[in-house]
Amino acid sequence: MKKERYNVAVAGATGAVGREMISILEQRRFPVDKISFLASTRSAGSFIEFRNQDVKVELLVKDSFEGMDIALFSAGGTISEEFAPYAAKSGCVVVDNSSAFRMDPHVPLVVPEINPHAIDQFNNKGIIANPNCSTIQMVMALKPIHDAAKIKRVVVSTYQAVSGTGKKGIDELMEQVNDILSFQSIECNVYPHQIAFNCLPQIDVFFENGYTKEEIKMVNETKKILEDDSIGITATTVRVPVFCGHGESVNIETQKKISVPKVRELLSQAQGITVIDDPASSMYPLPIHAAGKDDTFVGRIREDESIENGINMWIVADNLRKGAALNAVQIAEVLIRDFI
Repeated sequence: MKKERYNVAVAGATGAVGREMISILEQRRFPVDKISFLASTRSAGSFIEFRNQDVKVELLVKDSFEGMDIALFSAGGTISEEFAPYAAKSGCVVVDNSSAFRMDPHVPLVVPEINPHAIDQFNNKGIIANPNCSTIQMVMALKPIHDAAKIKRVVVSTYQAVSGTGKKGIDELMEQVNDILSFQSIECNVYPHQIAFNCLPQIDVFFENGYTKEEIKMVNETKKILEDDSIGITATTVRVPVFCGHGESVNIETQKKISVPKVRELLSQAQGITVIDDPASSMYPLPIHAAGKDDTFVGRIREDESIENGINMWIVADNLRKGAALNAVQIAEVLIRDFI
């Protein structure tokens, strides 16, 4: 039986993504009856405002989810692995923002504009996975093209903001910029090298094949979301000194020829995408324009003249919103509309 309002828990409520989830729940007027903010010992006892009321942050424990209908997790993979099964066992549906369950064949990996039908699988474990931020914005642009012309291969290079590492990444960039401009020595505690005025071609750990964990995530998650293992995908992920908004240079090879005007038309009609593509006027997506916005922005759409059926494009999105918090809340919206 459908409810008018739902009890919602946010695990990792005091982190950058957790706070964004709370903000989006309020902005989108999600039908919340009771809200529960959960965090570690360090943050428990603090207060977060929700709908003009100060709500106390509680300590995340095994029985935190009793009576909850939906739990939005953004507390890291280790915490999700430990506590998400308890939440699901209590009858609460978990939407998890970590990588803990994304490639579990029994857990749906969902971008609501792309594969909402996959949510039907959540009954297997009571857990739905939120994809990686860089994957979400890329598949948003790939899906309409794949449906129209069948994608054979994707080559992507990312330019990822420090907010992808959370508040500690933002703080490190700010501190390094201030220290450099004050002619002080800098400290590198979050990243292996200076991030201020620099680019680091490493996001997460390296595997034996020379790829990072972030790059492998993009490959595997894209195939799962698009439900097509035949697509060849290779990625290079780079951390850049931008506070918010991931950029991606994406090269696509299709089986069928597709024109640039057709690509613009398809993307302009796609839900959740805004095309900004007027190079003569220097109009193209920028991270500073995407910050705080819900849409994924696409521009610099052009033919790859080095191959027969190739398209290049530039994709930008707010990694804390569509790349994480917004996508999780949208999953919850589909849940209450169609499934619970």
